[in-house]
Amino acid sequence: MEDHAVPPAGPGQVGVRVSTAAVNFPDVLLVADDYQVSIDTPFVPGSEFAGVVDEIGSPGTGFTVGDRVTGTGMHGAFAQRVVVNASSLSPIPDGIDDVTAAAAGVAHRTAYHSLRSVGRVQSGDEVVVLGAGGGVGLAAVQIAVALRAVVTAVASSTEKLDAAACYGATRLIDHTAGDLRVALRERLPEGADVVLDPVGGTLSEPALRSLRRRGRFVTIGFASGVIPRIPLNLVLLKGVQLMGFQFQDVPVDDYARNERELRELLTSGRVKPHVGAVFPLDDIVAALRHVSDGCAIGKVLIDLR
Repeated sequence: MEDHAVPPAGPGQVGVRVSTAAVNFPDVLLVADDYQVSIDTPFVPGSEFAGVVDEIGSPGTGFTVGDRVTGTGMHGAFAQRVVVNASSLSPIPDGIDDVTAAAAGVAHRTAYHSLRSVGRVQSGDEVVVLGAGGGVGLAAVQIAVALRAVVTAVASSTEKLDAAACYGATRLIDHTAGDLRVALRERLPEGADVVLDPVGGTLSEPALRSLRRRGRFVTIGFASGVIPRIPLNLVLLKGVQLMGFQFQDVPVDDYARNERELRELLTSGRVKPHVGAVFPLDDIVAALRHVSDGCAIGKVLIDLR
């Protein structure tokens, strides 16, 4: 750990005193230089934080000193203070604490936009969530239940499946205990409407096979470290849709609606991030390993207070 001078906030920028940061799997990939883009070293890891505005670089940012905010970026969050573009910040609504704000930012927004706009989940849909014990996966379980879907959670341990069950998953599958394709056929003989896949690897194909005709498969990442090779004849024969999610691809009107709906779910307490572990700033390496080794249940946070 080192001390560095933080530059003053420039035009359009805001300084934030960070209280809580969240660890996401892309942070691990960036440190390992295995992400889609590379960051020149040295850099401060961390892509998600919550805190209080303590400096305004120029008028017109929309924020004032003392505002509680959450923010995202490629890096820089694992520090006591950050300077970021005002456009990367969002106000934290009253009734939401910093821990919830930091934990819900990336994972819950990813899950909500993926399910609502890409997967087009409707009430009564059968939804399969892969990696259901992780940050995005457990958020997806909560949100799919809030959308009145029936959730089948797929994870790698009893502890992760227990967490998914606590948030409303009705069918639980440990994919390490046997053939996932067989298990999904037994639990969902009529097939699933939607699969949400933040894992990739060997889980993707059997999950795709579990879809009924005109089902939707949404891929949002490859936490397994392996990008799957999907036989496209399955897509053709089953008449399913295979889609990827990125924030920038969500239509503007959908984006605004989704953000509003998710905010209402969080402020009402109907959806609440599951914080599985909290590490102090000095233990960032342990926090990153906790995520990279697949030990995390829900969100992993860094306490900078």
